[in-house]
Amino acid sequence: MENPGSHLARMRETAPLVHNITNFVAMNVMANVLLAVGASPAMVHAREEVGEFAGLAQALSVNIGTADPDWGAAMEDAASVMNANARPWVFDPVGVGATRFRQDLSRRLLALRPTVVRGNASEILALAGLSGKARGVDAGDSVEAAMEAAQALARETGGVVAVSGPEDYVTDGARGYRIANGHPLMARVTVMGCSLNGVIAAYCVGAGPLEATAAALASYGLAGEVAARAAGGPGSFQPAFLDALAAQTPEALDAGARVRVASEGAQVSVASEGARTSVT
Repeated sequence: MENPGSHLARMRETAPLVHNITNFVAMNVMANVLLAVGASPAMVHAREEVGEFAGLAQALSVNIGTADPDWGAAMEDAASVMNANARPWVFDPVGVGATRFRQDLSRRLLALRPTVVRGNASEILALAGLSGKARGVDAGDSVEAAMEAAQALARETGGVVAVSGPEDYVTDGARGYRIANGHPLMARVTVMGCSLNGVIAAYCVGAGPLEATAAALASYGLAGEVAARAAGGPGSFQPAFLDALAAQTPEALDAGARVRVASEGAQVSVASEGARTSVT
């Protein structure tokens, strides 16, 4: 793939306006993460204005973590505007297997063919109609268990599917990458996964979504590694992570990214990194 750092450089030059319809827990942290990485965040969810606002934005992320029927309809409206303008949008099916409401809303959003679907392994399995070992919004399945489901979903939507885990997997249904950056502290701080959706959306502006998503995952994980070296625990990790995202250069990303091509159509043997747990 193209050097990951080139994706970071292009994104910062554009500083894209990313419209986020996300959950109550994530809003503040997600906005700060997007500012740190070099994008421009907006958190707009009222159905009366999402269509108009989506017309101004360059990318969209939607997250069903605390959705209700009005928010769900707003997500569909905003995604339709993105599709009409050929702009990228990212869908995070948080806890899709937990309730019928989440399943129904996720099916409607999936039918709108998101540019990128990102979730943990259990969410990707549930979205594909397969049973997993999820506990609420937490993953109970391995990334390897969800690889075939991710490939099938990507072929169904014509987009990209990313599975977060100890080693991330991203595929367009024909090609794929494994990304081994990250640190266990990332799983001990809330909304790390939710905030990642906006970063992926920003990277996808003006870029091929498969390589852009792989670069975003590598950048995010690498910032986690840098922050962990300066942090004493989860409380000090979050501000250190924002600082690491802001300070990351394209050259540092090229040097630190651990991205490799994945073998499609087969379960990939992954060496233990021993340093990372899942970002959900």
